[in-house]
Amino acid sequence: MHPIYIFVGGDFITNQTHPYREKTDRAVKKRPPWVEYNLHFIVFVLVIISMLIGVIEIQITDTIQIVLLPLLYALVMSLALFLLKPFKFIGSKQSKVAEGVMVIFIGVLIAKLAISSGQSIDDIFNVGPALILQQFGDLGTLIALPVALLLGFRREVIGMTSSICREPNLGVIIDKFGFKSPEARGVLAIFVIGSIIGTAFISLLSSICVSVLPIHPYAFAMASGIGSASMNAASLASISHVFPSMATEFEAFAGCSNLLSFCFGIYMCIFVSIPLAEKLYAWLSPHILKGDEESIDDEYDIQGVKQDEYISKEELTFGKLKRWGSLLLVFSIIVTVGNVIGYNSPIIDSFIGMMIVSLITIVGMSLERLIPFEIQSIIYISLIGIIIAIPGVPTSNFVIHYVSQINLATICTAFLAYVGIAIGNDWGEFKKIGWKGIIIAMIVISGTYLGSATIAHLTLFATGMI
Repeated sequence: MHPIYIFVGGDFITNQTHPYREKTDRAVKKRPPWVEYNLHFIVFVLVIISMLIGVIEIQITDTIQIVLLPLLYALVMSLALFLLKPFKFIGSKQSKVAEGVMVIFIGVLIAKLAISSGQSIDDIFNVGPALILQQFGDLGTLIALPVALLLGFRREVIGMTSSICREPNLGVIIDKFGFKSPEARGVLAIFVIGSIIGTAFISLLSSICVSVLPIHPYAFAMASGIGSASMNAASLASISHVFPSMATEFEAFAGCSNLLSFCFGIYMCIFVSIPLAEKLYAWLSPHILKGDEESIDDEYDIQGVKQDEYISKEELTFGKLKRWGSLLLVFSIIVTVGNVIGYNSPIIDSFIGMMIVSLITIVGMSLERLIPFEIQSIIYISLIGIIIAIPGVPTSNFVIHYVSQINLATICTAFLAYVGIAIGNDWGEFKKIGWKGIIIAMIVISGTYLGSATIAHLTLFATGMI
């Protein structure tokens, strides 16, 4: 047994009582400016390198293709830069800063997704019932929870199995439980494993399932939209290879499904899958983790907490607003440059778009501290983003024009560069997951894919479409 120390930054801690968080009044000393300058400069360079490399497609067979995205390069390079012994430019000090600032940058990611939701509100209401209902197949990830418990995982299973563990889900788990919580360690582990093996695995899974299971290929196309662009493309390529004459229809169904996953997957995670995962854990863990009946979670007792005086939850001050603004300005510059390099977007339009999502982030985080209700900032950010982007709202044309210039993958690339540095201090904990994590990742992907395909098939049959 060993204590897990949780760094409190941004929304990692809330006013809600939580058995795995506690707070102290001890404030940390201000870090020297060069610590943050080094961090942001390294992230800036890594984003440029990642976007210059671009997307790499590796064709394994006619039906299996591995797609490597810039966000994966940024994550791997930043982590490697921290772990490589000869390099001293990035160390534990920068890692601690990265932990604290990530919660703000998560807000930018959520704001971008929320604006996409508002922009496509008409399309969302017009899609068929099969596209909507198959989203509940995302709950199929929970079948991995008892398996994870049998393999010896504890509260990590909540993060591992409550979603497909992509960028928005990662943000939700970190925001709710804290970066150094076991839940965050679980979602990050499956995120990393899924980024490495996910595209290849779902490509193979799709090609096998579409050949052997009595499910209509339209349903498999809908199931391909699980909220990951690379996995969506990999799965779709396999299905289209088996039924080339239906490729156009597959692309339409998969595109709508992926849009819905991006728009509503985060809300499914917040309001349905995480609460279910917590209940399943509470119900199953005493029976499966035998020998630990007195305290299932002794390993995660908190012995100490560090507090960031600039980003703590307690009160809204001018110092915090200034701090948030400066961090978001730096992040906006990094994303803007990466966006121009990777997607040739107009630099001014991209920067204005980043300023819009940054402002939404600041307003949402401020409302969390000003309004006397236990509502997380990501809820406020999501609601603001959706409302101001709904067609017909006076702000919609302006917001949609500029924010649409920012590619979501670029924001994820910059965000994951910080994540890679942040997880460096705890790499030893992640290595413990090993082959067991690979098994869980494969079950998680299979569960959501087959669950969504089954629901879509039954709905298509019930509505007379097949």
